[in-house]
This record gives sequence, C-alpha cells and structure tokens, in this order.
Amino acid sequence: MPTMSKEILSGSTNGKGVKVAATGTAGTLIHTVTTGGSNTDIDEIFIYATNTDTAQIKLTVEFGGATDPDDHIVAKIPAETTVLVVPGLILRAGVEVRAFAGTANKITCHGYVNRIDQS
Repeated sequence: MPTMSKEILSGSTNGKGVKVAATGTAGTLIHTVTTGGSNTDIDEIFIYATNTDTAQIKLTVEFGGATDPDDHIVAKIPAETTVLVVPGLILRAGVEVRAFAGTANKITCHGYVNRIDQS
C-alpha cells in the first residue's frame, strides 16, 4: 500500500528558502526527485517564489528538464510578493527541478514535497 511523507526540498538547507542566483539555464537547483522504488515513487512538488525586489521579475522553473521549453514553467513574480508557482505537480525517476530569473538573487523559492512511496 502506498505511503506518503512530507519532505524538504532537496536544494534547501533545513527547509529554508533557496535563493535563485542563476539568470539562465541550467538554473539554480531547487529539488532532485526521489529514485526510490525502482523509480516508481513519486514526488508531488509545491514551490512558492518570493520576490524581494521593488520590480516584477520573470522566473523560469525548469521542471524535470532544461533544454525543452515544454519543461518550463514561466511566471512573472510581482514586486515584494510571494506566489505559488508549482502547485503540486508530480515527477519521478531522479529528475531535477531548477530555476533561473531575470535578476539574480532577488527571488527565493520555498516549498515542500509530498513523497509517495509506491512499495
């Protein structure tokens, strides 16, 4: 029977936000998905982006891949605001979630993973 556990984003230190330093691909590492259960386990990912700047900034989340535009989640993050950018989308098999922004070190990503163990 599947079980679920809440996990910290792997790119985070003790659950703290991950500052997006990258301004192009490959972005700053936010999370590496589990490889458990012979790659059948699933990570349900929630990411919130906080813009600490006084201007809107474009954020690109590389969701499981960097080179294919179909793997990109693009959001304009309003100034001094926090926005949900990854609303529980799922990945598996050890792929990475990375992010880059139009301005370095002004966006911080917070979040968590619901890990679903299929064994």
